[in-house]
Amino acid sequence: MGTSRMYADVNGDTTWQPINLDEHPGWIEGFEAKDIKFGIRQPDIEQDWHPAPKRQFVIILSGALQITYPDGSKKVFGSGEARLMDNITGKGHKTIAVGGVPCITATIVLEDQEPHIGAI
Repeated sequence: MGTSRMYADVNGDTTWQPINLDEHPGWIEGFEAKDIKFGIRQPDIEQDWHPAPKRQFVIILSGALQITYPDGSKKVFGSGEARLMDNITGKGHKTIAVGGVPCITATIVLEDQEPHIGAI
């Protein structure tokens, strides 16, 4: 279980950074949220390159999601992990549910929709 942030760098390429909550007190204080929705992503169906549609947290409730980054690297996020999707600009990423089971998510859209470029 962990927290992380996906973002676009100055070249528009999506990457990610782990977030240590001790080092980011703003994450403990909270974010203004707009709404929440739940989703089910069926396994083995890849979503092609796309940026995040909005600044939002995606929390995996069950299953696992593999993200492919523009540099070709891949990261699997599992149950209980929360990602801030800050990559609303640039090329984006590919997404696929892995492990042979659907990936169930809770997506929390943030009030602040200004793009945040680079690591924090």
